[in-house]
Amino acid sequence: MTEPEAGSIAAGGGRLRNALGGALCAFALLLIGVLAFSIRLFSVIKYESVIHEFDPYFNYRVTQFLSKSGIYEFWNWFDDRTWYPLGRVIGGTVYPGLTLTAGTIWWLLNSLNIPLSVETVCVFTAPVFSANASWATYLLTKEAKGNGAGLMAATILAMVPSYISRSVAGSYDNEAVAIFALIFTFYLYVKTLNTGSLFYATLNALSYFYMVCSWGGYTFIINLIPMHVLLCIVTGRYSSRLYIAYAPLVVLGTLLAALVPVVGFNAVLTSEHFASFLVFIILHVIALVYYIKGLLTPRLFKVAMTFVLTVGLTYASKYIPIIASVSEHQPPTWPSYFMAINVLAFLVPAGIISCFLPLSDASSFLVLYLVTSVYFSGVMVRLMLVLAPAACILSGIALSEAFNVLTRSMKFQRPISDDVLPTAGDSTPGSSSTAAAITTSMKSVNIKKEKAENISKERSSKKNKKEKELVGGSHVRTEKEEKLCVLPSEASAMGILFLIILCGLYVIHCVWAAAEAYSAPSIVLTSHSHDGLHVYDDFRESYAWLRHNTEVDDKVASWWDYGYQTTAMANRTVIVDNNTWNNTHIATVGTAMSSPEKEAWEIFNSLDVKYVLVVFGGLIGYPSDDINKFLWMVRIGGGEFPHIKEQDYLRDGNYRVDAEGTPTMLNCLMYKLCYYRFAETDGKGFDRARRYEIGRKHFKLTHFEEVFTTQHWMVRIYKLKPQKNRVRGKLKLKSKSSSKTSLMRKGAGKKNPWQ
Repeated sequence: MTEPEAGSIAAGGGRLRNALGGALCAFALLLIGVLAFSIRLFSVIKYESVIHEFDPYFNYRVTQFLSKSGIYEFWNWFDDRTWYPLGRVIGGTVYPGLTLTAGTIWWLLNSLNIPLSVETVCVFTAPVFSANASWATYLLTKEAKGNGAGLMAATILAMVPSYISRSVAGSYDNEAVAIFALIFTFYLYVKTLNTGSLFYATLNALSYFYMVCSWGGYTFIINLIPMHVLLCIVTGRYSSRLYIAYAPLVVLGTLLAALVPVVGFNAVLTSEHFASFLVFIILHVIALVYYIKGLLTPRLFKVAMTFVLTVGLTYASKYIPIIASVSEHQPPTWPSYFMAINVLAFLVPAGIISCFLPLSDASSFLVLYLVTSVYFSGVMVRLMLVLAPAACILSGIALSEAFNVLTRSMKFQRPISDDVLPTAGDSTPGSSSTAAAITTSMKSVNIKKEKAENISKERSSKKNKKEKELVGGSHVRTEKEEKLCVLPSEASAMGILFLIILCGLYVIHCVWAAAEAYSAPSIVLTSHSHDGLHVYDDFRESYAWLRHNTEVDDKVASWWDYGYQTTAMANRTVIVDNNTWNNTHIATVGTAMSSPEKEAWEIFNSLDVKYVLVVFGGLIGYPSDDINKFLWMVRIGGGEFPHIKEQDYLRDGNYRVDAEGTPTMLNCLMYKLCYYRFAETDGKGFDRARRYEIGRKHFKLTHFEEVFTTQHWMVRIYKLKPQKNRVRGKLKLKSKSSSKTSLMRKGAGKKNPWQ
């Protein structure tokens, strides 16, 4: 066989191997997407296709309006069914990314004659975008550490409990699409950083714009990327690629962000964006310095830099004061971290070490992403959602590197088969010719390898060495370096077994979290007891009653938690809802709930309220009811109206509704609406949620009347009584005064017989 023929066969084998590897990678990504989608369907399988929580019902209602009325009406929609009598301009106060995404999906499906309802599209939007987020994670990790680490990170993210908690089927909230936008923006930034392509820089700005439309967490992006740019500048890794990756993002991204009505000029006026502009200025200063450095001699450049720094420091010390403020936050407990990311907490440190071997711009960005997300996750448990992708990426890198080392160790210790190379004492006929042929072929192969190495060296010498170091990707190691990492075969086998067990435990925890911890919708409650599973559908029962038994223009008062659901499911006007933008309005409702019955009636009547809804869990032991939330109503109300004092509702510093409760507590409207007729259920009035007997049992309502109580007493609805006595009294008083006036007029001029 000639050398050209052997070379063509080797090239064909390489192309076939690459094609097969690409096909397997694509198939693996398809399976990862299916996994991410299917693990989030437990809520639909166990219960039904229903929207969860409170905020998603508002998003669902907005999507309904968008699909019915169109985009123009959506931007100009004034909703008069919320925050009565104030109302709310929806188009200018929401992040429209989720609504526009689901509305577009619904429109496309119906255009293809797939008649799905808006609710169905809303229910399954989060699982679909969880698959997109897994694929974006693969792309981001691949840019830093190669295909293997990317596939591992994508698989981990598809199952991580922290992300599942906000993306199960029915969880129609902003984070459903925002996490995908977050990861994809980071991928495009790293891709631009590795390639220096203006095309990817433009896509990065557009992806950032989508993130701004989707979630207020976009400020994390516009602070993290400047931090990385500044880190690269400080560590001497400035390049033209860094400029291309950052400058278009700040300019184009800020202009696009200002187009979102809810953001507007906040994109340039609020302090969250100042860091990006400061780094933008620093980047241009550094670029100018490098340009001047290329024009001047080293001596002149040193003199110029000394002069500029002296003048600059003098001016700054006199006219630019620096104000530093540090806010401390209570971090989440360790169990919450373990619940959110499980064993990833132990793999992340190994991933950080892998990113430093070697350190590139892409790997340094991943480390900075992890560090900042760990810090910000301490602000509130909800920001664990920002930490989850970083933990998955670093853990995927750690597992990939570990499996590479362990499998390579077993590969190098595998003995060479006897029928590959003949032994020296082989006396079979033709053995010498065979050995000579093998030796000749091996020499030709070695010559080809040397030629190929020489060609590659010549080509690489023409390129910039710094560019070669910074561009991310998997780094090829020499055979000598690989042999240095070889472990004993027994240790390698035990390590692989340990990693498989660790991954198995992670999968078990993720499946349990998806099936049990995060699948139950808050609007349909369940409980397990010795006699089986109990389902409590009281919320939808009460909303259905309001929808079918009240007038369309009737106003319903409740605590703000239930505002979105009341508007979306009962189609009735509410006083406050989950947007919580007006503290005074919320305090007014809290004051009414904290006041005696007569004063509360006057407050609600002034707001044109006709029905009052309260949530009560004392009969079935539901702890998250209005009695447990009542102290917040007192505090918020007292913050605006000083006559409401928290100490009036506490006995020795304790909040109680039993016989030890204060008279103010036992006489307020919230207590009466929750415990009205409650003693009739068991004769004692035992509250199962708080586990004691109530203090005031038998009382009557004078200004409110009970109109509906659900099957398990979870939701109770009362109607304001008309003030008949006051109206009749006014009429009587008016008739008496008019008759007295007429008598006086008739008696005018007549003599009084008693005079």
